Order: sequence, then C-alpha cells, then structure tokens
Amino acid sequence: MTHFMPQAASLDAAYARCRELHRAHGRSYYLATRLLPAWKRRHVHALYGVTRCTDDIVDGGGGAETARGGPGRARQLEAWASRFYAAVDGAQVPAEPILLAARHTIATFGLSRADFDAFFASMRMDLQVRAYADYGALLEYMEGSPALIGTVMRPILLAPDAGPGPVPAAAAAVAREPARQLGLAFQLTNFIRDVAEDLDRGRVYLPAADLDSFGVRRDDLAAPPASPAVRALIAFEIERARAHYRRALPGLAALPARSRRCVRLAYAVYGGILDRIEQADCDVLAGRAVVPRRQRAAAVVRELARSA
Repeated sequence: MTHFMPQAASLDAAYARCRELHRAHGRSYYLATRLLPAWKRRHVHALYGVTRCTDDIVDGGGGAETARGGPGRARQLEAWASRFYAAVDGAQVPAEPILLAARHTIATFGLSRADFDAFFASMRMDLQVRAYADYGALLEYMEGSPALIGTVMRPILLAPDAGPGPVPAAAAAVAREPARQLGLAFQLTNFIRDVAEDLDRGRVYLPAADLDSFGVRRDDLAAPPASPAVRALIAFEIERARAHYRRALPGLAALPARSRRCVRLAYAVYGGILDRIEQADCDVLAGRAVVPRRQRAAAVVRELARSA
C-alpha cells in the first residue's frame, strides 16, 4: 500500500466531515461511538462515511429509475467506486474529504481490500436484484453489504484503547465471527424495520421462501396496517435477527474495555429497534420503529455506570 502524509489540517477537516455525516444520519451507531477513545472514534466515522455515500448513490433520488437500478445510478456507483480505489491505491492525495479520511484509516489499520470489493459487489446487487429466494441468498448479499462493517471495524475495535498498537492474534481470531454476526444482526434489523421503505424502492429483502411459508404476497407488504400473516412473518424474522445478536456476544470478551462498552451500547440500542417493533405488534407497515431519545440516553447512563 502506498504511504502518504496529508497535511494535518486537511486530514482533521476530512475526519470532521465524516463525523458530521455520521452524527446526522447514523444516530444509533454515532451514539455508541461516543464511548470509544477519540483516536478510534474518527476511524469509525470514516468507514461510516464511505458506506453512507455509497448508500446515497444506490438509494437516493427515488423514482422508477432507482427502483429498477437505472443506468444513471449504476454509472454513479461505478464512478464512486473508481474514485475510492484510486484514493486507496494511488499516490495522489484525494481531494474528497470522505476519501481522504478513508484512505488514512485503511492505511492505519491495514484493512483488507477484499472486504471493500465485497461491499461494492453487494451495492451493485442493490441496483440489479429486487428479491432474494431464500435466506442463503440474502446472506450472500449481506456478507458484502453494510453488515460487512462489523468485520471491517474489528481491527479498530480490537486495537488498544490507549493508542495504536499490536492486536494479539488470539483475540483477533476469536473476534472475527462474532463481529460478522453482529454486522448481520444490525443489517437484518434494518431490513425488518424498513420493509415499507425498501418496497418503495422496488426491493424486498425478506426472503421469498419466508413470505411463501407465511402466506404473504409482495403486495401485502404495501398494504398497511400489516395483516396477521405479515405480523407473523416479522416475528419470525425478529427471532432470526436475535439469533445473530446472541452469536455475537462471545466476541465482547476479546475487546478492550472502551470498545467493549461501545459495542454493548450499540447492541442494546440497535437491538431495541426489535423491541419497539414487537411493542407495535410487529406492524412495520404503520410507521418506522424508532428507539426514543430518552431510552437511548438511559442506555448510555447504564453503560457508563456499568463501566464505572
């Protein structure tokens, strides 16, 4: 990997832009990052910036072209991917703040290019695939979707809280699968919550085999309030997501203290979305489930008290 030394002021401004983007659009994730040491926090913001900018291309604008994965959006995605790889691989310092911060983060932690290849492959699928036959097919997508962020963030979270340093090989090995499971849990939580929103974009992420099992038609997902069959389907998917959350728990012990409390908070707040959906009798068509601010604040207080 090419090493580079951007001016400190430029780099600080780039990370600040990533933080602003994260704070504006990733409330649950952003809240959890506040518990990380400052030196780790900015690297998480940089990775979020890459995924957010990519999502904005894939999802933005609405309309028929987006729903069908029109050529304009595909060209934008390829152009963005090309600029990303040029920033990561090239000798020239990128002008775009998000790419400057991402390049520095990737270089600092030696993050795998293959993980980003998988991410962009899944984002291309979002422009081409409108449904998934079964959970295996959806898992294939999620392995490279923003769920990948759990795996990519692993080197950052495992690093010593005090500052950059070596990560014990045993801890890295133990944490890999739990990090993957937590990424899958977060992504599946999004799919459950955003059924109506995704359908507006022409996509159904819940597997077709599951819809068939519960007697749910695609059109039923566009007809609020949710029918008993749709509610039963959502309850089934919630338990599947919770199974991923449970499989993620063993990885907590491998993390340094402040990374551990960050992940515990994200686990509690993001998992709380599933609780809110259940409190609404699994009707995800009537409105978007949101964890109230007071509940998020209480989770922070509990985590800080637990740490103390």
